[in-house]
Amino acid sequence: MPNDQARATTPEDLGRMFVERANAGDIDGLVALYEPRAVLALPDGRRATGAEEIREIYTMLLEDRPQFVPGEQRTALHNGNLALTSTRRGRGATAEVARRQPDGTWLWLLDEPNVLG
Repeated sequence: MPNDQARATTPEDLGRMFVERANAGDIDGLVALYEPRAVLALPDGRRATGAEEIREIYTMLLEDRPQFVPGEQRTALHNGNLALTSTRRGRGATAEVARRQPDGTWLWLLDEPNVLG
């Protein structure tokens, strides 16, 4: 991850950073929100595992430059170095597991962007 890229100091930062980076078309910035071997659930039931597969998904997703609107972010549920993050969007919701990194920052390990979608 480039040194000039902001890093999440709380698990809740990740959701805000996702919206900002997606709206800017920053694919590298989106991938940087995940651990190198993270798993991203896809709407069709498949999984993207690891940085390269996640990069491919976001490259396709952002091709038409959609605009993302922040949802209602819930307070993260913590247990040690793990945190459950979630955001409500209309009738849908997201759920993610973030992990505190050795430097104290947070990255997503698991991402389910369409829990109720």
